[in-house]
Amino acid sequence: MKYMLLCYDDDRAWEKAGQSALAEAMQEAVALTHEIDAKGQYLDAAPLQPVSMATSVRVRDGKRLVTDGPFAETREVLGGYYLIDVANLDEAIRIAGRHPGARVGTVEIRPVLELAGLPTK
Repeated sequence: MKYMLLCYDDDRAWEKAGQSALAEAMQEAVALTHEIDAKGQYLDAAPLQPVSMATSVRVRDGKRLVTDGPFAETREVLGGYYLIDVANLDEAIRIAGRHPGARVGTVEIRPVLELAGLPTK
C-alpha cells in the first residue's frame, strides 16, 4: 500500500537547534531514505524550500487570489514528503517515527488514493 509521509517542521525549533543539528538531521533522513530504498519501500522524497518561498492560490467567487507565503499561519509548516510503498499502516508508522523531523515537528501519514487513468512516468 502506498502512503505519503508529510513532514511538517517547526522552523523555530530548527533555528534554535542550530545549523549543525539541521545538517545532522538531513543526513539522518538521507540514511533512512537509502535504508527504505534497499527494502523496496521507497518511491520518492524531497525536501521543500523554506515557507518564505511559498505562494498560495485560492479561487473565491470565480476570482483567483495569489498571495505570498503558506496557506495558513501556523507554527509547523510542510517541509517535505516521502512516498513509500509498504505492507500496512504499522510499517508506515515505524518509518515515520524514525524520521528526524518527527522529533521537532510532525510526520503526517496519509494513504494514497490511486486513481485509474492518471498518467504515469
